[in-house]
Amino acid sequence: MQGAGRAHDMGGNDLYRQLVIRNPGVSLTAKRIVVIALILLAAPAAFAEDRAVCAVCGPREGSGFEPVKATATYKGKQYFFCSLKCKVEFLKEPGAFLVTDEGSVAPPFTLETFDGKAISLSGMKGKVVLLDFWATFCGPCMAALPELQSLHAKYQQRGFSVVGVTVDDRPALVRKATAKAKVSYPILQATPAVWNGYKVNALPALVLVGRDGRIVKRYGGEADKAAMIAMIEKALAE
Repeated sequence: MQGAGRAHDMGGNDLYRQLVIRNPGVSLTAKRIVVIALILLAAPAAFAEDRAVCAVCGPREGSGFEPVKATATYKGKQYFFCSLKCKVEFLKEPGAFLVTDEGSVAPPFTLETFDGKAISLSGMKGKVVLLDFWATFCGPCMAALPELQSLHAKYQQRGFSVVGVTVDDRPALVRKATAKAKVSYPILQATPAVWNGYKVNALPALVLVGRDGRIVKRYGGEADKAAMIAMIEKALAE
């Protein structure tokens, strides 16, 4: 895809030189049309780099990460789709694709950090764990990183840990984002099996797991921070 992006850029530059720079008599309206066309031409190459589990195909078919072709926001959460058709299907009946599994056993997993260290949920048995499913292309996810780090630092001595699970396969972007937010909690590379096991079909997605290994609560873009902190404290007291 990067090669295709460069090809588009070269063609766009040539078009700009031919129609605008070398033709000073071209009208302002024509120039604006050329600029808009170049923007639209470049957009697909950048957009195609983002990959996520489709909010429709993931829950229904167990599909893995796919190029993001469309997005939608519902009740504060951003949902990703592999096609416009899936987006339309989701918006017709969002409830059919939403998850309610509080009280069930959290799916076990062993994932690696970008440095190759393996971390398992079973290794954190007895702790209260807040799983943060995120990606660098999700604005609310990025904005939440400093707040999650604050929660981790505040409660870690009481047996609490935030664990980031990212869909990104671009280590440089992940490291840059976590370094900027001064993240000290583990950041793990997601797999389709884990993503689908937790039925994550939107970002942001936070899953609070209690000391007993069961899912306490799910949170998304509509999360009430005060209510979430109260739930964390309650889980730590149990």
